[in-house]
Amino acid sequence: MDGEEKELVARARHNPEAFGRLYDQNYRAILNYILRRTGDVELAQDITAETFVKALSNMGRFQWQGISFSAWLYRIATNEIARYFRKGAYQTVSMEYLREEQGFEPVSPHELEEELIAAEEELARHQEFLACQKKISQLPLKYQEVITLRFFAGKQLKEIGEILGKPEGTVKSLLHRGLRKLKDEMSKKS
Repeated sequence: MDGEEKELVARARHNPEAFGRLYDQNYRAILNYILRRTGDVELAQDITAETFVKALSNMGRFQWQGISFSAWLYRIATNEIARYFRKGAYQTVSMEYLREEQGFEPVSPHELEEELIAAEEELARHQEFLACQKKISQLPLKYQEVITLRFFAGKQLKEIGEILGKPEGTVKSLLHRGLRKLKDEMSKKS
């Protein structure tokens, strides 16, 4: 957590432009994480947007106590994914709300189209992941979270613990058991 990021987060509490910089710095990583958890481009975009809306709305609550800003975003994203899977549907926030209430302007439609194409290409490049995504999604949520954060978001055990609010030893144990369950599921005939 460098001083520049801390200063940017402090400014973002009152300045939508500063929040826009944080958004730009973290958007792709959060989108990719959610995309790999859901396997659905449009849903991943919706959940990513909701993650940043919640982050913007709750900037005043963010504390630098043992968790980085990006880990906080992953925590929000993880909670949003869990909410989606619990409810089986997803309510999104309108763009009008973002513009009028939060002072946030989206990227241009051209950039959104490029983003969609890039996200679809990312999915295509991960055919092996897509083959086992169904098996991962059948695991209990606690295993889905740690496997995806570790292997698809590239997070270390300590950071996964920060994101999920769990001790590092618990994360290590969940990862080990989750991988064992996934291996067992993958060896079964579909």
